[in-house]
Amino acid sequence: MVDRGWYYCDFLLVTGDAYVDHPSFGTAIISRVLEDAGYKVAILSQPDFHDERDFAAMGRPRYAVLINGGNIDSMVAHYTAAKKRRSNDAYTPGGKAGKRPDRAVTVYAMLARRAFPDTPIYLGGIEASLRRFAHYDYWADRVMPSILESTGADGLMFGMSEHSVVELANNLKHGKKGADACVGVRGTAYMAHDAGGIQNAVECPSYEDVCASKPDYARSVKLQYDEQDAVRGKALLQRHGKRMLIQNPPARPLTMEEMDHVYALPYMRTYHPSYESLGGVPAIQEVQFSIIHNRGCFGACNFCALAFHQGRYIQARSHESVIAEAKQIVQMPGFKGYIHDVGGPTANFRFPSCKQQEEHGLCKNKRCLFPSACKNLEADHADYLNLLRELRQIEGIKKVFVRSGLRYDYMMADHNDAFFRELVEHHISGQLKVAPEHMSDNALYYMGKPSFSVYEQFRERYARINQKLGRKQYLVPYLMSSHPGATLDDAILLAEYLNRVGYMPEQVQDFYPTPGTLSTAMYYTEIDPRTMKPVYVAKTPEEKAMQRALLQWRRPDKRPIVLAALKKAGREDLIGFSKECLIRPTRGEKPPVPSGRAAKSGKSARPAAHRPTAPKKKGWAKAKRKK
Repeated sequence: MVDRGWYYCDFLLVTGDAYVDHPSFGTAIISRVLEDAGYKVAILSQPDFHDERDFAAMGRPRYAVLINGGNIDSMVAHYTAAKKRRSNDAYTPGGKAGKRPDRAVTVYAMLARRAFPDTPIYLGGIEASLRRFAHYDYWADRVMPSILESTGADGLMFGMSEHSVVELANNLKHGKKGADACVGVRGTAYMAHDAGGIQNAVECPSYEDVCASKPDYARSVKLQYDEQDAVRGKALLQRHGKRMLIQNPPARPLTMEEMDHVYALPYMRTYHPSYESLGGVPAIQEVQFSIIHNRGCFGACNFCALAFHQGRYIQARSHESVIAEAKQIVQMPGFKGYIHDVGGPTANFRFPSCKQQEEHGLCKNKRCLFPSACKNLEADHADYLNLLRELRQIEGIKKVFVRSGLRYDYMMADHNDAFFRELVEHHISGQLKVAPEHMSDNALYYMGKPSFSVYEQFRERYARINQKLGRKQYLVPYLMSSHPGATLDDAILLAEYLNRVGYMPEQVQDFYPTPGTLSTAMYYTEIDPRTMKPVYVAKTPEEKAMQRALLQWRRPDKRPIVLAALKKAGREDLIGFSKECLIRPTRGEKPPVPSGRAAKSGKSARPAAHRPTAPKKKGWAKAKRKK
């Protein structure tokens, strides 16, 4: 600040991550957007959270303190789905854990208020965005109020906030204070004593109601999802005691020109030099030589936060913008000719799913790809394919990979095989990762994913194209256990399928009930908010461990759990020596007698080679002994 001749900053931006000035990091984008709008921004990364001294070090900001927890929710960054403490943090110098507090946004907001009692505080980022309404908190195992209520912050920006933060900053510059600066600003929420002046709003069940009634909680979440649309979405209200939470409609999506401008800002594309001696910031490794070309996802899986955060409307950058970034990457130190990824939330989405969206928004009670592709869906990879072709021609680039976020169901809806062929030929580094998540259609229904038959068709087409091209490239499916609606029988079906195709995943994601998603509402309420019908939920550590272990049945350490799961489900027919069996009996133990499903079907639990044979001919045993 001294070197720049600054005697104050307009905004103090506090973040739970190390400072990485790269457009994959929200702090970098928001700070550069504010700088571009003429404001002075000081970034306070991972402050000491035991007192407020770090907050006061750069002086009181002229307009406000802006706070986010980082690129990942601080509780997810700290704990596994089993609530075990993680030993590292990729967004911290040297990968060390413990540099941010649990519930970072809440702690930082309280310290900021202590440091600057009269300065407005506004929250942003995914941690605040997903907690903007009363929400179930998995770690506390209870419903918590809006983070605005618990922190006392003046306002909150949800979703992608380039428009919102500049409008908010301009309101503050022109004399508006506190929550008043959020009034009428799309993509923001604030607390007020009443909803006077808010027209055409939808009121959710109150905080008190959702605490007392699980059906009310499920209804509240459904209303929040229904209005999460920039075209047709209405303001949402939720009473908290004597005060009212007011959420303005979502911010308008960035146009292609606006998105190009955001990604052309002067990012340093690396972490702050002060971290070099500490080992750098591990998170940069995945994104330093990658390019984000879009935002949003109309796939809208129930367990994913994207629909509630970024939204379902697709925003994309121009070819010229992406190519300019690629040429910039080519000049970077350490670049060896490989663009690691050209992706986004969903790599192969470049445009809205249909033309109706621009006028009417996304359908309230319909999905573009679930339970099957909508008849209005325009599945077309031509533009994305042309972009990849242009990137391949840039001097200095050897290979351009697509490593994450491909929607295989969208690929299957495109009847032109050109993209699929070139993807396999040019853009895969030995293996392609996709996310079927499960193979039981029962489980997939509750996940909001298409039928498993779509994945099977994709797998067969992938194999055919590889064979035709003479390639030996693998397909790696992401799988999830214990999602609401998924039973022990569903897990066994998946294990049987994996056994049949000869694949055992090294990693399995256990369902993680993060705030704000439809799946988390199912987990807490045992009700499907889409239908208000009951949902089976595996909640006990025992059954969750069983579902997870079944997907890694070959691991010796999982054997006791798999054995217990099969016996509990009455599937002893899968304990034996045939290739269909998941595990073998222990030494000296006979294969179990058929029971449960195997007994009902009349099948033996043991293969023919281990069944009793016909009586031996007389004299055989005597002859053997004599020999």
